[in-house]
Amino acid sequence: MRIDVVTLFPDFIQASAALGVVGRAQERGLLAVQAWNPRDYATDNYRRVDQRPFGGGPGMLMLAEPLGACLAAAKAADPAPARVIYLSPQGPRLTQAKVRELAALPRLVLLCGRYEGLDERFIGREVDEELSIGDYVLSGGELAAAVLVDAVGRLQEGALNHADSATQDSFEDGLLDCPHYTRSEATGTEGVPAVLLSGDHAAIARWRRQQSLGRTWLRRPDLLARARLDKADRALLAGFIEQWLREHPPGG
Repeated sequence: MRIDVVTLFPDFIQASAALGVVGRAQERGLLAVQAWNPRDYATDNYRRVDQRPFGGGPGMLMLAEPLGACLAAAKAADPAPARVIYLSPQGPRLTQAKVRELAALPRLVLLCGRYEGLDERFIGREVDEELSIGDYVLSGGELAAAVLVDAVGRLQEGALNHADSATQDSFEDGLLDCPHYTRSEATGTEGVPAVLLSGDHAAIARWRRQQSLGRTWLRRPDLLARARLDKADRALLAGFIEQWLREHPPGG
């Protein structure tokens, strides 16, 4: 997979994409990340990339001409079709389901806005979709692009050392992940649930599923309301809730 990022801060994108799982994915030839700077396509002596908006008001907009030329160069760098995504607080919120969808594509081009954003005509003409990483405002789209690169990059086949790691993450089945306990010489087995020490893999699997259901019930009931639970899941959740209520009585 190839991801091209149009940004005024290409060094940030390249540095973040060189680390961790995404960096290993690039080393293994599973992913390529390339940053493009609209300033390199500005035609004036000042390499200007912003302009005042019609109607006045505070702030500036990114200038469409260098941005368009930069985007065209990025798209032309590889013959594979590319979906153009503008990282914007006005887009729908990024979900794991959307990440999986994007990870299956051969190519993405990410647009990082700055200032007050992009010209609406440019968005309508060049952008396939907008995505947001949350209901808050950042100085630009670079952090959101880094989030998307990481989320998509780690799902490339062979990027993770253990193929099952991604399937056990939070949100992969619409639920939060279960709690985990590391092997430590300093703390030993103190505080570790007995089932995890039992060697009974079926019991461990049931415990992890119950904890995943229960943690979602406690922390993200909105996710649980949308989850498709079978009879066994509902029984596990009922058991978790019953125990939790015993341990946390009202007024206790």
